[in-house]
Amino acid sequence: MYHYNDVWNGDYMKVRDNFILKKIAGSFVVVPVRTRAVDFSGIIKLSESGAMLWELLAVGAERDDLIAKLLAEYDVDEAKASADVDSFIGKLQEADLLE
Repeated sequence: MYHYNDVWNGDYMKVRDNFILKKIAGSFVVVPVRTRAVDFSGIIKLSESGAMLWELLAVGAERDDLIAKLLAEYDVDEAKASADVDSFIGKLQEADLLE
């Protein structure tokens, strides 16, 4: 599990350009387009909450924005929302998807 200090390099994050979120057959997937299609092989499958966070990060967001969105949309406490956001951010960083 990731912790805030392990994954956070600043207050503002944004997903890299040339990745798009699509809903295909009821599933959310992130696919590379243009030059990213050459550099990145694969598709990233996201849950509904992951897709919601991705959409926020597509335009740029802070960690607190992501946590607030989870708290507003789901019946979770702040500790769970924080842990989920940190895990999600960590996975995106591992795949080099964040600017």
